[in-house]
Amino acid sequence: MNIKDIARIAGVSTSTVSKIVNNKDDSISPETREKVLRIVKQYHYTPYAAASKGTKKWTIGVLLRSSISFDSTLDGIIQANQAAGYGTLVFNSYSNAEQELKNIAAVCQHEVDGIIWEPASAESLAHASHLEARNIPVLTIGPYGGDESLLLPYKEASYKLTQELIERGHQSIGCLITRGRRKKDFVSGFRACLFDHNIMFDEGMIFYDLDDTLIGKISSRSVTGFLSSHYRMALELYHLVGSLHYRIPEDVSLVSLKNDTNEALAYPGNTEVSTYTIRNADFGSYLCGKLLNTIEKQNESPRSFVQRFHLDNTRTLDAPSQLRMKKITVIGSINIDTYLSVPKLPKEGTTVSARMSSKYPGGKGVNQAVGVAKLGHRVSLIGNVGGDAGSDYIYKEMTRWGVDTAGIRRYTQAETGEAYVFVDPNGDSMISVLSGANALLSPEDIREREQLFENASYCLVQSEVPMETVAASCQAAHRHESMTIVKPSSCDYLPDEVIAEIDILVPNENELNILCPGKGAMEDKAELLLARGAGAVIVTLGDRGCYLCTPDIRRHYPAANFKPVDKTGASDAFISALASYLLYGHSLEEATAIAIYAAGFIVTGERVIPALVDKYTLENRLRQMGVYASPDP
Repeated sequence: MNIKDIARIAGVSTSTVSKIVNNKDDSISPETREKVLRIVKQYHYTPYAAASKGTKKWTIGVLLRSSISFDSTLDGIIQANQAAGYGTLVFNSYSNAEQELKNIAAVCQHEVDGIIWEPASAESLAHASHLEARNIPVLTIGPYGGDESLLLPYKEASYKLTQELIERGHQSIGCLITRGRRKKDFVSGFRACLFDHNIMFDEGMIFYDLDDTLIGKISSRSVTGFLSSHYRMALELYHLVGSLHYRIPEDVSLVSLKNDTNEALAYPGNTEVSTYTIRNADFGSYLCGKLLNTIEKQNESPRSFVQRFHLDNTRTLDAPSQLRMKKITVIGSINIDTYLSVPKLPKEGTTVSARMSSKYPGGKGVNQAVGVAKLGHRVSLIGNVGGDAGSDYIYKEMTRWGVDTAGIRRYTQAETGEAYVFVDPNGDSMISVLSGANALLSPEDIREREQLFENASYCLVQSEVPMETVAASCQAAHRHESMTIVKPSSCDYLPDEVIAEIDILVPNENELNILCPGKGAMEDKAELLLARGAGAVIVTLGDRGCYLCTPDIRRHYPAANFKPVDKTGASDAFISALASYLLYGHSLEEATAIAIYAAGFIVTGERVIPALVDKYTLENRLRQMGVYASPDP
């Protein structure tokens, strides 16, 4: 095919064809130029003087920094180029500055008609002068392409993924991100959506790795939903959540971006993640069309690249578990605990020097609420704090552990409760308590906060608050069809009308003897409490385990084999695990066996709150011991 053939097919002179293919066509009408170029491309005509400067090569150069990160965009470029009669010359710098400069030199030597360039770094734009000197049209893309750079709509996609979670009620949202070209825009969209919905942005909710920090957020329910910048990372999170014996979307929701490639949609046996698909190939076609319009001097420029996003499916997306799942409500004391490590416990007429001291949130209400939260359940705490600085500390720490604080009230006329805990080297402890605002928790307070009993399967009560409040709490729980579990601490009696409201009573041996004074075996005293109206009695026996007594069951459980460091809070760990695994669907006998291990864990650590076991750690130990503790899927 020569110039005469092209001129004959186009119905123009050979000089007209020569002017058009050599970019000397200012005097030629756009219609004639377009017709001749179309025929030139269709027949792949190359002028005799093609090697001379300014002659079309019908080739587009593509300079990439990473072909892996470019997904199917390159496919879109090649397809659009071929449809327009152009070839594609591709170079990859692999983010290496020296190789990028070599690639620029190579593409210039080939005298391509235009270039799509993804700079390897912010410094790469200094090399643009090499391309400008040859008058080659350049389209920059990616994060380092300067002010005119064209980008995939990662910011918009991230914004809308975040909105999908917010619209379903999520407020605690984690962002999974891979360091790369989409990071800046993806985080920006996430942050903008939170701002528009009056949710505070927290840098700690950005995750680059599926590490212990992320696992802790899931275990404490500090995150209820995740959006992911990359589909493969979303699949890895799906697999991790399953290994922790949580479920998606029942426990954690997950949405992700997905490229329009043929990558596996899920691990074998798992469901497909809810996604937005980024149309990289369409973006590549858009880039090619925009560049070719510049090369061929088209008056019309392609519109901006726009993509409408919609979820491919909703299989891993749901409302937060706390809006759907049954929960546990805790009513009890809220203290600031001061721990004093002493060589021996104080006795009358002696002075003991403390070796060290530390402060933590405490009180049986706090301990049991945090214990439940760590074991994976939604939990509300009802109690009082004072108007002092300690109350702010309590609110902050309860929020940190994922405890609903709507039931905690400040009483400015009182101080927050305090406890002084003496711990000796054997782990034995002695506790002295200043009730403070705990003593002001009244039946009227319970009635005012009764909405917190809604959707609660279990209600945990301790008698470190007034007895009439214990009674009101049990009555409110039963009005909402909740089971009551009561710890008779710091009290010298339980009225029969209160015992009749108790489904599970959990005294230790000393408390049992106070409730049932006089001689008699432990088993007989437990039977007496059943006769007075309790539904079940579990007597905790320290390093001798516990005894379960119901109308149908009489069973001794041995203690778990743990070496004690600090025995403080063992009963709270026991009760929080008992309620948690009853709520997971285990029988009372099974839940009691599991609770023994939770109590064993806490005595191996110092201080109650830090030592309370989380679901992941507890269930790993239970599997090692041959005890199955996971809820049925």
